[in-house]
Amino acid sequence: MAPVLSAESHARTEAIRARKGGEPVVCLTAYTYPIARLLEPHVDLLLVGDSVAMVLHGHDTTLGATMEMMILHGKAVMRGARNACVVVDMPAGSYEDSPRQALASARRLFEETGCHAVKLEGGTDMADRIAAIVEAGIPVMAHIGLQPQSVEKEGGYKIKGKTDESVAKLLEDARAVEQAGAFSVVIEGTMEPVAAEITRILSIPTIGIGASAACDGQVLVIDDAVGLTVDRVPKFVKEYADLRNEVAKAAMSYAAEVRARAFPTPDHVFSKQDEKG
Repeated sequence: MAPVLSAESHARTEAIRARKGGEPVVCLTAYTYPIARLLEPHVDLLLVGDSVAMVLHGHDTTLGATMEMMILHGKAVMRGARNACVVVDMPAGSYEDSPRQALASARRLFEETGCHAVKLEGGTDMADRIAAIVEAGIPVMAHIGLQPQSVEKEGGYKIKGKTDESVAKLLEDARAVEQAGAFSVVIEGTMEPVAAEITRILSIPTIGIGASAACDGQVLVIDDAVGLTVDRVPKFVKEYADLRNEVAKAAMSYAAEVRARAFPTPDHVFSKQDEKG
């Protein structure tokens, strides 16, 4: 089947690749049109993460994400993205079985959302899937270290790189995804010196989350970054705003005014005067 790579997706992913060792790549997740519009002027990359299953849909893990969910949110973000590179996560179960399955799923995400690249989790075990997708003309962002889609299999969220064996596996995974053709790689939940070493040895940009300041870029879940997370906030998150309290205060004020019949006022209803407009 002919490659599906568009000039735009090539340009945007190559612009990210070219940032290796230069100005850090700024990345945030986005799941909706208005958030994409608000974030886009300030970021290089918008990630439609499978974290949407937890953040917006209330699932306990990212395993609740489906292909239909990722396509729905991917389309919404693409409507709001003008200049940023948009990457959409491949949900669990959509690529692990075989390179053929991975390519079919990647092609569907790529074509139905219009995104610029897809992302999948895994290292040496997924290198042939990455290669198959890249060879078909679809850019791939890899994801190594802590892999949220494997949380049930591993018995929780476990930081990587604590043992010599784990370090060796991470280095092997990093080299494997690079050789498979990924244009960049997310390193999540990994001991800082190990993430820094991976960044040093790779020729493609590393995007850290709970990794190292030495990475070529950083990503956070937008709801974490603006203080909208209602459950436990991870150690690696810095909250740049406190929207939890702001939203609660707004709801409290609204409720008080409605109950007191202070809202709506004449300014917020239609009258004869509006008919002249």
